[in-house]
Amino acid sequence: MRIDVLTLFPDVLRAFAGHSIVGRAVESGRVAIAYTNFRDFADDPHRSVDDRPFGGGPGMVLKCEPIFRAVEHVIAEGQAGSNRAPTRLLMCPSGERLTQKLVEELSREPWLLLLCGHYEGFDERIPAGLGFREISIGDYVLSGGEAAAIVLIDAVVRLLPGAVGDGESVIRESFTTGLLDYPQYTRPRSFRGLEVPEILLSGHHAQIEAWRREQALVRTRQRRPDLLEPGQEKGRRDNDGI
Repeated sequence: MRIDVLTLFPDVLRAFAGHSIVGRAVESGRVAIAYTNFRDFADDPHRSVDDRPFGGGPGMVLKCEPIFRAVEHVIAEGQAGSNRAPTRLLMCPSGERLTQKLVEELSREPWLLLLCGHYEGFDERIPAGLGFREISIGDYVLSGGEAAAIVLIDAVVRLLPGAVGDGESVIRESFTTGLLDYPQYTRPRSFRGLEVPEILLSGHHAQIEAWRREQALVRTRQRRPDLLEPGQEKGRRDNDGI
């Protein structure tokens, strides 16, 4: 996979991508991440990328010209010798919610191009004219799109084949099955009066799996009932035999 990030703060992304699962995926060649500062594509002496909004109002809005030039440059460079096109994603709070289903979809794309905003947002002609899909990581506002891009990159890269050492751990995680993850325990068996459930020490793998499915359902019902559509809970019980 190739990921291009257009941002005013490329060093923020570079620092993140040098560590942990993403860092190892980059090092092994499973993903290539490139960073472009779209300020480099401003054509005025002050290299300005924003201006006051038409109609008045607070703050500054990112301008079309430098971003159009940056996007077109990155795509032309990436298409050298091929006709492939990137999946274009613009990080903003008004976009569609990033979910595990969407992450799985994006992990199958060969090339992602992420655009990180700042200030009061983008001139509307940027997503409209460049065909960006707008993505939000939650119902809150950040100072810039870099943090959101980091979340998306981390979620996507860890699904690439071989990025996570134990592939089964990815399959069994929260949201992948439609439920939150079940409770996990490790040594010691007893800690300050808190005990590991006996079922996990029994050695009966079928019973342990049934307990884990039940606990995942209980946790989802308590913490995220919105994930359980009408009739979905009963269907899971029938299918699992619990």
